[in-house]
Amino acid sequence: MTRRAVAAIACVMLAALLAFDLAAVPPNPYDAPALFALGSGAAPVGGFCGAPASVPGN
Repeated sequence: MTRRAVAAIACVMLAALLAFDLAAVPPNPYDAPALFALGSGAAPVGGFCGAPASVPGN
């Protein structure tokens, strides 16, 4: 396979993934969390991937 064929396959696969994602759940900008909520009173939502796992019994 040539470099051009691999690049074309990668682009087609990326486009297919993007099309599948957009078809599965249409984007809703009003449902997205605020990018910066400094002083807005909105409670932080979500988790932190680097947080230690909770240990049962503590």
